[in-house]
Amino acid sequence: MTAVAEPAMSIVDEPVVAPAPAAVPFHEHEAKPRDILIICYSGELEKTWATMILATTGAAMGAKVRVFLTFWGLQTFVKDQKRITGDNAMQKMMSFMQRPGISHRKLSKMNFLGMGPWMMGKLAKQYKVASPRELLDLAKEMGVEFMPCQMTMDMFGLKPEDMIEGMGEPVGAATVIALMTEGSAPLFI
Repeated sequence: MTAVAEPAMSIVDEPVVAPAPAAVPFHEHEAKPRDILIICYSGELEKTWATMILATTGAAMGAKVRVFLTFWGLQTFVKDQKRITGDNAMQKMMSFMQRPGISHRKLSKMNFLGMGPWMMGKLAKQYKVASPRELLDLAKEMGVEFMPCQMTMDMFGLKPEDMIEGMGEPVGAATVIALMTEGSAPLFI
């Protein structure tokens, strides 16, 4: 003989009925802006462009946007007129091989001795797409916070005066991890 489960009963032998969930207005289910943390570790043109597009779009949507700049991504935010950076021969050679500055980015594919970035620039103008430089200026106006990596600055021999205006104080990996564990949505570029 199998036991049949009986409906739950209250003390007075009446079925227990759960209350119906309250209707929730649609607007309470809409996405709300949250903190966005973009980790920019590549200095290639298309990745710099994507970083700036995402940063300005997030800020326009009301999100608090921070961009952590590390490794080659940090080189993008060195002043364009700085040709050679660093304190020793190896650091200077690295900046010579990968010229710093937002106006000197190469494409990861189809660079073709500078022809690829030139073509991208022409197409951007034709289709009225803001350049990385224009997007950077807009991002700064919109309050996007740029956080240079202290370790990368030390390793590449970069000083605060080498960096473009508007950079925040250098931070370390612990700051980035803390932001992610506190709820910032991370994007790696």
